[in-house]
Amino acid sequence: MRVFLYSELQRQIEKSGVGRAILHQRKALEANGVCCAERWQDADVVHINTVFPHSFFLAKKAKRHGIPVVYHAHSTKEDFRNSYVGSNLFASLFQRWIKLCYQQGTKIVTPSFYARSLLKQYGIEKKIHVISNGIALSEYQKDTAAGQRFRKQYGYKPQDQVILSVGMQIRRKGILDFVQLAKAMPQYQFIWFGCTNLRFVSRKVRQAVLHPPKNLQFAGYVPKEQLQDAYSGCDLFLFPSYEETEGIVVLEALAMQIPVLLRRIPVYTEWLKESQDVYFAGDLQEFETKAAQILQGKLPDLTENGYHAVQKKDLPNVGKQLLRVYQSCME
Repeated sequence: MRVFLYSELQRQIEKSGVGRAILHQRKALEANGVCCAERWQDADVVHINTVFPHSFFLAKKAKRHGIPVVYHAHSTKEDFRNSYVGSNLFASLFQRWIKLCYQQGTKIVTPSFYARSLLKQYGIEKKIHVISNGIALSEYQKDTAAGQRFRKQYGYKPQDQVILSVGMQIRRKGILDFVQLAKAMPQYQFIWFGCTNLRFVSRKVRQAVLHPPKNLQFAGYVPKEQLQDAYSGCDLFLFPSYEETEGIVVLEALAMQIPVLLRRIPVYTEWLKESQDVYFAGDLQEFETKAAQILQGKLPDLTENGYHAVQKKDLPNVGKQLLRVYQSCME
């Protein structure tokens, strides 16, 4: 079987979750012996990850040539909102557009049951398969030396307790809440990895990033290896995002076996048990209280349970699930 994996404008979106998803798909398929075609004309199945115009027309073209299309539904109206300037104004239009795109698929794949429920609310009646974006577990191993390298690079002392978050610098990711927590908890060090062109975000977000409190660093986008160092060297992964279709960075943090504190939103609660696999918070006060309790050792360590929860999302398993979808398309 030959599969053509397609992600339009990959260079522009490679730092986003969608941009990283296609890299995961390639590894997942390679682990299962599936060949990735270089041209869509040579493929048995075309697998599309983006909702830009060329992606839409590629889906129509492939189907005209008798090649089945798997459309990967990474984006929803809900995670488009509260992202860039004007995104809320165009959210309904965006919903209509992505519905049109996804309906071009012979089959639709989405990363979570929560995302599938949203797509069904849009009126999409085609079969929607839930398959995680996955993670290469073998590449995410906690390393003491790597953690020390991270702390030295960013000027942290051995006694410092470091709270880490990762994501684009947009309101939806909870970046303003992260800043408020840093201000409220000056006894801890905070660091945020990930970047966004600040010309396209709200004034509040821009000011927060440009003028952070002294105990908060915005480290920008770094290669995967440096981010793994950060996971190894931090004391808590705190992800205050308001909306996700899955959250690849959550999978990474769980794989690195570090304490995880998430916002209590539906996408996580479908597969992570509260106070068993991870901790959840609903507002700033709860984030502050639970973060302090975790760092002070007043709450049980859940990292082993969290690791067990993410094991089923290892890329070879994801590849098997994708292969079954491809085969059903061809039948």
